[in-house]
Amino acid sequence: MKPTRHTLILAGAGHAHLVAMRGWIDNGFRPPEGTILLSPSSHAWYSGMMPGLVAGRFTEEECAIELAPLCDACGVELLTGEIGELKATSRELVLVDGRILQYDYLSLNVGSIPPQPELNDGSINVAPAKPFGAFNKYWQTWREQNDSMQLAVLGGGAAAFELTLALHKSLPQAHVSLICSGDLLDGYSPGLRKRAIKILHERGLKLRKDTRINCIANGWLMCDEKQIQKANALVVATGAAPQPWQASSGLDCDSKGFVRVGANLQSESYPEVLASGDCASQPGTPHSGVYAVRQGGALSDIIPALLAGKTLREYQPQSRSLALLATADGSALLNYDGWSAGGRIFGMWKDYLDLSFMRRHRL
Repeated sequence: MKPTRHTLILAGAGHAHLVAMRGWIDNGFRPPEGTILLSPSSHAWYSGMMPGLVAGRFTEEECAIELAPLCDACGVELLTGEIGELKATSRELVLVDGRILQYDYLSLNVGSIPPQPELNDGSINVAPAKPFGAFNKYWQTWREQNDSMQLAVLGGGAAAFELTLALHKSLPQAHVSLICSGDLLDGYSPGLRKRAIKILHERGLKLRKDTRINCIANGWLMCDEKQIQKANALVVATGAAPQPWQASSGLDCDSKGFVRVGANLQSESYPEVLASGDCASQPGTPHSGVYAVRQGGALSDIIPALLAGKTLREYQPQSRSLALLATADGSALLNYDGWSAGGRIFGMWKDYLDLSFMRRHRL
């Protein structure tokens, strides 16, 4: 298959690229002719609203951004496809269907995937929380079945906590539990963790802490050879692991396989490659949508400067960030700088922020 050549490829429709493209519309920048946004789908799910969708508070249409209008408005071509291989030395992306895209400059915002148990005999239905399009199909199937299934959520972060509450609300016949390899919401304030555990207890949801699941066998979730819990289905929301093709790309990656970038979001080994969001590794920048949005603001300046050969702006991650965790009932828990609170007013605040993001990027 004959390769196609592009001055600039935006790979992935994550938060950072959406914000950067919206910034170009606002400031009048037009990327080079033939610039493409490569995405597995024609729309982008907004991760902050996914638990609300599962809880029945939002519709699918409210949680997805159609990419074509955004691309048209800033002069970018939308190309649907999935990356199978990145060859940094030859500046090529090889797609799963065999198409080859050559680039002068490449910006990666391809997200991450949740790490799964190493051993799995297929006896339990495993549903990774990302990408959400695939997870949504699992959830729709469970909702249609409406039976008393044993459903476990694996993970100790905000996404696992929010999804546990949302699944409990939307699947009333199911027995839902949450399993963490360490503490629940580790890294958040003690007050927030206490509030979260109280909510799980009040709703009759079982929480297992300090329980590492590394094997699935004969319908059991297991830690080595110890049987932990029977389950029909497992939702994997265990944080971030890199896309499988990153390790062999030739890009300098950290010990976990994420692309190392400097202060201007350039790859430390190939300066024509940028990386942002969950796929990137930058000191002081957690894998979080809050930080990806800020990176997008920087990218809207960095990419035009890179194309013009000018000095690049540096992205400085904020030292503190606000976290709002939805509790599936219109309320939310707040965490900021060691302080926590909870209630419906914070749920309204979260809805306002999420819906404002959607309005800004839905054209």
